[in-house]
Order: sequence, then C-alpha cells, then structure tokens
Amino acid sequence: MNSFSSKEILGSLVVFASAFCFYLSTVAIRWAKAEVVLHPSFFVFFRVFLGFLFIISILLIKRQPLRPKRYDLLIARTVTNIIAVFCFFKAVDVTTVAEANILNMTYPLFIVVISWFFFKEQGDWKTYCCALLAFCGIFLILAPGEINIAWNNLWGLASGIFASIAIISLNLARQHDNTDTILLFVFGLGSVILYAIFHQEIHWPNSTELFYLTLCAIFGIAGQYLITLGFRYVTAVEGGIISSTRILLAAILGPYLASDPPLSLYGWIGALLIFATNVYLTWRKIDIH
Repeated sequence: MNSFSSKEILGSLVVFASAFCFYLSTVAIRWAKAEVVLHPSFFVFFRVFLGFLFIISILLIKRQPLRPKRYDLLIARTVTNIIAVFCFFKAVDVTTVAEANILNMTYPLFIVVISWFFFKEQGDWKTYCCALLAFCGIFLILAPGEINIAWNNLWGLASGIFASIAIISLNLARQHDNTDTILLFVFGLGSVILYAIFHQEIHWPNSTELFYLTLCAIFGIAGQYLITLGFRYVTAVEGGIISSTRILLAAILGPYLASDPPLSLYGWIGALLIFATNVYLTWRKIDIH
C-alpha cells in the first residue's frame, strides 16, 4: 500500500474544502429561487466573471507574466467546465439540491471509466465490482422507487459526465500550466463564451438579485480556486473521490439548509457503499498519465 505524503494530505484537505464550497453555492441558488427569478446561465456567468476579476487582481499583485503552454488543454478545461457547471445549476433549478449534487457526483465514476478506456488504466475484478457498487449506491440515494427518472434529472447526469472530462483536463493541464494560468482561461474565456450564448438572460441585477448572485459566485470561486490548487498534489481520480464527500454534505445538510427531504435508510446505505468504494479506489491510487 502506498503511503500518503504531507503534500498529498494537504491537497486532499483542500479538495474537500472545495466540495463544501461547491455545495454552498448550490444552496444559494435554492435560496434565491424563493425571492427572485434568475436563469441558471446568469449564475454561471456571474460566477466566472467575478472569478475573472478576482484572478486579474491576483495577477496584478503578483506582477508575474503568464506563459500558457498547452492551449488545447486549457480550452478543453474551460469549455467542459462551463458546460458542467451550467448543467449542474440547471439541475439545481429544476430538481432538488440533493438530487443535483448526487447526480453531479457521478463524475468520479466516469473518471474511472474514462481512465480505463482512454488512458489504458488496468482494473481488476475488485475495481470493477467497486465501480458497480458505487453506481448502485447512487441509485439507492436517489431512491428510484420514489423518484421518476425524467428529463430534468438528465441535467444532473450530464453535469457529472462533463465534470469528469473537465477534471481530467484539469489534471492534464496542471502538468504544463500553473494555477493562475488555468483559472484565467476558465474565468476569462468562460465569461466570453457564456455571454455570447446567453446574453439575453444577462442583465444589470437589482440589489436582491445581486446579493444571491454574489453569494453563489463567492462560494463557487472559492471552490474553483481550492480544487485547482488541490489538484497540484492529488490525481484526477483521487481528487474526484475526495470531492464525492459532497454527497454526504447534501444528505446531512440538505434538510436544514435547502429544505430537501431527508434521506431514507436505503439512501444512507447507498452513501456508505459509495464511500466504501471511494476508500478502496483511493488505496489503489489509480492515476492518469
């Protein structure tokens, strides 16, 4: 069994903190829905635009020139990330916070599957069984006997698929470019793309709208910065697994923060299955080269 270095432990804690921030950003969307009517694309745009202003400020303070090396990976990270976030926020808008977070958190499984097919990672029967158990855990949390699989739920699943590609792109881009460069592309280019597509949904907000947009953006930016920083020390699969703790955050805090219904017994069994799988996969230390 491979031991973890202090940097890996620090990276794991940072990624965990990012999961908590991402969850709170979705809670802010649910709070906003009770008072204002805002399209999910506006939340995504405000988040990346505020992030762009933030990273520009950091770069001015550092006075450090940027020298992007892998434009293909930077663009891939940007495009897949904004698609994943838009689908995620859309899922929060049309389903529950818990459903959106759980479906979004299928991305660690998709990372493993992609690593098998595209990065020639070899799995054994135990790994395959664990992946299957994790999928079963997701369905148990969703309680398929009570939840109708409708088109709205596909937004959350789509966010998980695109998030897996975004995480892999981040891990690969991190091997060539630093954190500031990656974030500048994600926030800067992301703002341009989102405004070009959703400019009709974007307007000058009133005070109430501005409050919720800012609240969602601050938590989202913090999560984005922390996960980008944390992936300096953990692999794509490890980071994805640690980020899956957002499932428990949604399950535990949902009834209190987002007025979500509490998880059933089967839901909690599903959560334990997922975490047991995550522990095993972390121990296996699957990597993407």
